[in-house]
Amino acid sequence: MSLLSEWRDDIRCVFERDPAARTTFEVLTTYPGVHAILLYRLSNRLWRRQWRYAARLLSFIARLVSNVDIHPGATIGPRFFIDHGACVVIGETAEVGRDVTLYHGVTLGGTSWRKGKRHPTLGDGVLVGAGAKVLGPITVGNNARVGANSVVVADVPDSCTVVGIPGKVVKLREAGTVNPYGIDLDHHLIPDPVGKAIACLLDRIDGLEKKLEAGGLVPAGSQQQYFLGCSVDNSICETDCSGGAASSGSVEPRRVGNLLD
Repeated sequence: MSLLSEWRDDIRCVFERDPAARTTFEVLTTYPGVHAILLYRLSNRLWRRQWRYAARLLSFIARLVSNVDIHPGATIGPRFFIDHGACVVIGETAEVGRDVTLYHGVTLGGTSWRKGKRHPTLGDGVLVGAGAKVLGPITVGNNARVGANSVVVADVPDSCTVVGIPGKVVKLREAGTVNPYGIDLDHHLIPDPVGKAIACLLDRIDGLEKKLEAGGLVPAGSQQQYFLGCSVDNSICETDCSGGAASSGSVEPRRVGNLLD
């Protein structure tokens, strides 16, 4: 593919993923993420032709202009978009597939000083939320989503969502509206694994106290009881533990015995 064709695709994809984009002239003159990828395409060609210093100098100029640091040795597929284009870092051996979207503050970094493959590989259609760090020679599968501020240090399967520090694969709730361009930007619709753990622990404590009372080990009502309102609403806990069922919008208050005494 020619350089002009790649530039054209990188500009067109902005209108598919940013509703604020209005005209091509506006995108070309005011989008730092676009400036970064256009200059990267040129510096990457210089890098592959062994004009290494010229490539690094051009990428340095691109960083001054856009605040995006893309090593010219990185491999980036067509229709790549950096939304807001601030503080994004992409390392030398990173590989990025087609139709990938990064938000501001994303790092595709390494975890070693050894030469060779040390940066991540992102499949086609991957979306990485603001502030996320994807580190090491790992693979993020096609159409995966990385939640904002996550730190991903292990492989992510296709079509999964990963959140947290370190990143954990969680179940993605189905988005309410499908993007007419076929690109799902609803990466914020994710369950809360911490909420799931807390709800399940409260459910377990409640069950254990009932067993103790039934066995006569603890006289019913003899200790001061505390009641905590618990209204959990996430897609995992709704099915994985009885304490997380939230179909009515609220859950029976949890009793935590004398743990708070």
